[in-house]
Amino acid sequence: MLFNKIENTINSLNIESISEERKETLQALIDFIQIKVKYNQEIRINFICTHNSRRSHLSQVWAQTIAFYFNIKNVFCYSGGTESTALFPMVAETLENSGFEVKTISENINPIYSIKYAENEHPIIGFSKKLDDDFNPKSEFAAIMTCSQADGSCPFIAGAEKRIPITFEDPKVFDNTPQQAEKYNERSLQIATELFYVFAQINS
Repeated sequence: MLFNKIENTINSLNIESISEERKETLQALIDFIQIKVKYNQEIRINFICTHNSRRSHLSQVWAQTIAFYFNIKNVFCYSGGTESTALFPMVAETLENSGFEVKTISENINPIYSIKYAENEHPIIGFSKKLDDDFNPKSEFAAIMTCSQADGSCPFIAGAEKRIPITFEDPKVFDNTPQQAEKYNERSLQIATELFYVFAQINS
């Protein structure tokens, strides 16, 4: 079972806030997942950003969680960057505030986090890595470009079955401002809402 607070967060998401234009952007991911479900194949999704520090992690965590919410099986979500830096602490804090159990497994310049969304499910392992890191799939995955910079600098993703740009504004611009927590939460909920819409379209 999902943790209560996460389930409440998901139940409060408003897909009416998604524009028709944005729904068209999300359609390619819906199509990718639907075909995999139809043929009972594993669904691998790698969310890619420049630094693998903010948007790609939020996307990975919410996609894995919402797939579980809709009981869509064989979904494996990953994230990576064109370079590796560190998962930004505000991302971990934002997820914690939404009900995730976040534990730091190792503390160094690139900390490793365990991010748990349900009592009996394997936690998501969150840390910054390059998109072709051994932790990530080598083939048969959809590469979701979550930032325009990575989208522009990576026209080709080796091994990707499909490359889909679904870009989000970077909450980094609000770092060290009074609105930081609010803006990270806003971006997290936007990502959750759009991924909720995606998985809600899947006929399993």
